[in-house]
Parts: sequence; C-alpha cells; structure tokens
Amino acid sequence: MSDVDQITTAERLLHASDLGRCELVRGELVMMSPSGFEHGLLVTRVTTPLNVFVTQQQLGVVVGAETGFRIARNPDTVRAPDVAFVQAARVPPAAFTGFFPGAPDLAVEVLSPDDRATQVLAKVQDWLTAGCQRVWVIDPRIRSITVYRSLVETVVLGRDGVLADDELLPGFRLEVASIFV
Repeated sequence: MSDVDQITTAERLLHASDLGRCELVRGELVMMSPSGFEHGLLVTRVTTPLNVFVTQQQLGVVVGAETGFRIARNPDTVRAPDVAFVQAARVPPAAFTGFFPGAPDLAVEVLSPDDRATQVLAKVQDWLTAGCQRVWVIDPRIRSITVYRSLVETVVLGRDGVLADDELLPGFRLEVASIFV
C-alpha cells in the first residue's frame, strides 16, 4: 500500500507532501491535473475585483485556488474551489494553519475542458450541503456563469449579465463580459 492509498482523512492530506493538486472526497483522494492558461486567467478576472471589493468593504477574506475547506467528516471531504469568500465573522485567526473547518460563504468554480456535468453538480451539491451560501460556476465554453443558491434555485448569466448579490456581497457588481474579455 502506497502513502497515497493511506490518505483518507483531512489530517493525513494536510501533512502529505508533493502530491500536487488534489481533493479528498468522502475519504478518497482525487488527483487533478494543473489548470490551463485560460482557466487561470478567468480565475484572476474574478478574484481581483472580488478581493478588492471585499477588502475595501471589510466584509471578510477572499482566498485563491488550492485553499482547502474541510466540509465533511467520517468520511472526510476536503474541497478546494478556484476562488472562495469567507465572511469576516467566520475568518480564523491569522496564525491558523490547516484546512478551513467548513464551507466558504461563496465558492467559485471555473470549468475545465474535461469537466463532466455530473462531477460539477456533485461538487456544487457538496458545497451547498456543507453550508455554502452561493456557488458560482463559470463556463468558458459558453461564456456564462451559473449562480446556485440551491440546486433548484439557479440563475444563468450570459455575457450581458451582471454578477451581483446584495444579500451576500452588498454593492458588488461585476459585468460578466469583463470576465470573458
């Protein structure tokens, strides 16, 4: 049995070295390939304005890809969205190390060319079940953003849409077209 086969808990994953991109889903390690250039560009085009807004308004913190959120125990699930927002009241102390205990308030996922719809919906469901208030799924192929409040309450924004959420991010506005320049 290899060391990778023994990674079945969040604690073991946290202390593993040289694994590359991966998530732990219901006790099973899921390896992910590095993201392509377009993927990284889209992540930056969402992260930058979101982070500037959240910082200026002192709403909490925005974290980037590779940040793990432990969203389930026994079996453990650690997911890492492309971008996440955590409200100020839930931000751990600066000295905190380890995976965030719970879901972010907002998880942003940018689809990769090889993502399958069933896998994406499973990830969205994991986020929402764990208490995430919103999930934004960015689809570069059709240049749209699907906003999930639940699996049945969704809004699809096309290039002419404006990403806004006055409940979670009061005053934040981001034109969808600016993401897909």
